[in-house]
Amino acid sequence: MTTTHPTLQFHPLTLNDKQDVQTITLRSGLRNCNFNFANLIGWSFLFDTTVCLLDGTVIFRYLFDHRQPAYFINSATIPQNGLIEALRETEQEGLMLIAVEDRWANDLKERYGDAVTVEPLRNSYDYIYLREELEQLKGKNLKAKRNHVNKFLSEHPGFVFRELTPDLFDQCRLLEQLWRDEVHHDNPWYGNTIESEHKMIETIFRQWNDLDMYGGSIFVDGKMIAFSFGTAVTEDTFDTCVEKADRSIDGAFNIINQQMAIHMPPQFKYINREEDMGLEGLRKSKLSYHPEMLLSYNIITFDKI
Repeated sequence: MTTTHPTLQFHPLTLNDKQDVQTITLRSGLRNCNFNFANLIGWSFLFDTTVCLLDGTVIFRYLFDHRQPAYFINSATIPQNGLIEALRETEQEGLMLIAVEDRWANDLKERYGDAVTVEPLRNSYDYIYLREELEQLKGKNLKAKRNHVNKFLSEHPGFVFRELTPDLFDQCRLLEQLWRDEVHHDNPWYGNTIESEHKMIETIFRQWNDLDMYGGSIFVDGKMIAFSFGTAVTEDTFDTCVEKADRSIDGAFNIINQQMAIHMPPQFKYINREEDMGLEGLRKSKLSYHPEMLLSYNIITFDKI
C-alpha cells in the first residue's frame, strides 16, 4: 500500500507571514529563540529562510552556505501527519533538522533508530531566566551582579533609562560601532559573526514597528552607554536579540540587563537571553546570572533513503 505524505510548499519568509506564523509560535509554549519572528526576519539574509505552514505547524528551512538545507519545526510533539517522512523524501541524500530539543531528539531516536544521528549543540543552548530574578537581583547567587549594579548607581546616580525608539537608532549605531571595533580588536577571528550581526540589527531597525520590537537604552551625562532590544518568542517569554554596552564603563551591561527586566511589557515572566556561541567569557557571564533553565538543542541527521 502506498502511503500519501503531505505536500510541502515553501516560500520566502517575509513580513506578510508574521500573523500566520505568530498565531502558532506565540501560543506554542516553545521558548526556543529560533522561533522569534524578529530573529527569523533579521537573519533571513544569511540563511535564505523559507517557510511552510501545515496543519497548525510551522516548518522553516535554512539554506546553509546556499547549499545545505536544514529544517526546524515549531511543534510541541513530533507531528503524526507524515511530515517527517515528507521531509525525508524531499531530502533523500539525508535530512537535517536543527534546533531540536531533547524531548524531540529522544522520540526521533526511538522511532527511527539507527537511521537517526543526534548531535548535541551545547554552544547553542538558550539561557532562560525568571524576569523577577533579573529585575530584583536578590539572594546570595546574584550578590556579585547586585554589587556591579550598586557600584554603577553610586558612580552614575543621574543615569537615565529611555525606551528605544527610532529617533535613537543613530546613537545605537555609534555605540555598536564602538563595541564592534573593540571586540574585533580583541578577537579578530570573530569578525564575520560581528558583521553578520550588524546586518541583522540594521534589518530589524528598518522594520522596527512592524516587528513589534521593544528596547531600552541607558544614558549617562547625555550619552548612550548601553542599549538592548528584543520581542516575544511566546506569550510569556521575551527574547533578548541584542545587547550592547560601552565596555569601558563598569556595570554598563549589568544595568541595561536589569533595567530591561524592570521596564519591558508586563506579560513576560521569562527572559530568553539566547546562546553563548561557545565563547568562554560569554558562557561564564550567562551562567553567573543562574538561569532558570538551559534549553538544550541538537542537530538531527537522517540517513539517505
